[in-house]
Amino acid sequence: MTAINSPKDKYKAVWIIFFILGLGSLLPWNFFMTATMYFTSRLKDPPAEPSSNQTSNQTADGTRNVFESTFNNVMTLCAMVPLLVFTCLNSFIHQRIPQKLRISGSLTVILVVFLLTALLVKVYVAPLPFFMLTMIKIVFINSFGAILQGSLFGLAGILPASYTTPIMSGQGLAGTFAAFSMICALATGSDLRDSAFGYFITACFVVLIAIISYLTLPRMEFFQHYMDSSRSRLYGDEKKMDFVKKERPNEKQPKVILVEDNGKPSVTVLKICNKIWVVALLECFIFTVTVGMFPAVTVEVKSTVANGGRWDTYFIPVSCFLLFNVMDWAGRSLTAFCIWPSEDSKWLPVLVALRVVFVPLFMLCNVQPRHYLPVVFAHDAWYMVFMMIFSFSNGYLASLCMCFGPKNVSQPEAETAGAIMAFFMSLGLALGAAISFLFRAII
Repeated sequence: MTAINSPKDKYKAVWIIFFILGLGSLLPWNFFMTATMYFTSRLKDPPAEPSSNQTSNQTADGTRNVFESTFNNVMTLCAMVPLLVFTCLNSFIHQRIPQKLRISGSLTVILVVFLLTALLVKVYVAPLPFFMLTMIKIVFINSFGAILQGSLFGLAGILPASYTTPIMSGQGLAGTFAAFSMICALATGSDLRDSAFGYFITACFVVLIAIISYLTLPRMEFFQHYMDSSRSRLYGDEKKMDFVKKERPNEKQPKVILVEDNGKPSVTVLKICNKIWVVALLECFIFTVTVGMFPAVTVEVKSTVANGGRWDTYFIPVSCFLLFNVMDWAGRSLTAFCIWPSEDSKWLPVLVALRVVFVPLFMLCNVQPRHYLPVVFAHDAWYMVFMMIFSFSNGYLASLCMCFGPKNVSQPEAETAGAIMAFFMSLGLALGAAISFLFRAII
């Protein structure tokens, strides 16, 4: 079957489903990340009963216990290390575990964890057990989220290149949706725990929609066409190689099949890495810089304009989380209309490398508490401008690299290439989480 007689994606149904799946793959982590006010309020010693207008993580004497002060860094590390490990595992096991089990199973586990999180909102737990439970849940969510994310990018690699964009765009919307939901919860004026309960139930509802959407995907003629085409190419190449071996047994043949007669894979992960290593490393570097700053450092910036007013309540939810995710989403979505620079252009690595400048820029904003560096960019406007460029460049450049990766290999290799790109993205996230401790310590 050729592209000429391939079916159309009616009503963009497959595109929309991949968008929803992208939303569901990153929504859980974003909901946990933007709910830091709720989590740190539960870690106070002695425990507090916070209301929606309590935004400080400080106790009555102005100090923070070890759980509060290290929560953001430990949360990021507990998220990114499992994400890296399980994305790596997915790169090797995705051909051995059915796709349906990997995707639907991961979404189901994430749904169960969120239901448990919502229930725990109503139950008193001491700070230490609550801290441990929260970190365990973050590990579970990101472990299964890694399998889900890697499987989705691998699946998108089988489809036309434009179908990586809805996943990236959906992931961008996940952060925007989470930040907007938290702002709405704060705006209700209700108790923070009551708001958090509705917040986590909303996440459960979105994950449930993602499960239903995935189960309808095999019924789409457009999707089934490319799946059948991928299988036919695989089996066709196997038969062709067997025939050539019989005709010319002594001649060295190129390895173009996925499975040889002895059962060993001929298209190895290393061979595919050799084809996509440049864009894979760029993807890794993009997220190392991003997670090194966001949220471990950026969430600690304090407003110099609010002076204890209402803006103080909304400063971080709006200027940090909402602004980052809106601009990140815009950058990811732009790749649906604009592909510049090309993968062979020298501008791509240059633009990626230039993002390092955001490290000193954010560190010189009004991050509190601080001990070593001066505050150079004190006004809120500086912080917001930096955040806009920082997040937009993250979304746009990361989406470009993810689109380029699977298209540098042959069709049978596309799913593995997509999984490898997801691994390098997770590697960048994990490296960023680790280096965020250093960035925060030297401020």
